[in-house]
Amino acid sequence: MPKTVLVVEDEFLIAMDLKLLLEGRGRRVLGPAATVKEALRLLDGELPAVALLDVRVKDGAVTLVPEALRARNVPFVVARAYSRPELIGGDALVGAPNVGKPTEERRLFIVLDQCISS
Repeated sequence: MPKTVLVVEDEFLIAMDLKLLLEGRGRRVLGPAATVKEALRLLDGELPAVALLDVRVKDGAVTLVPEALRARNVPFVVARAYSRPELIGGDALVGAPNVGKPTEERRLFIVLDQCISS
């Protein structure tokens, strides 16, 4: 059974690129969600193995999503150019792995797999 990855990204082309990339490597994608509200709705329906989060989406900082993921014991990774995404997304992002943006494919899969196996 493929590992499910929740993708929270509001830039359409980046979201579609991530979706195709993940699916091409045998992952099942939940989303992509362009808003916090949509991401939380998806989490109510299904728990992913891991989540990949942008820090700021259409309806603001992503803070509620990592809080919900932590409450459900779902690991997550941040994809953002900022070295300290918690300055935008809040304390819920402290310590989260950051694969950067743009995201290098090899690093992305190494970090996602590490989160899933931890």
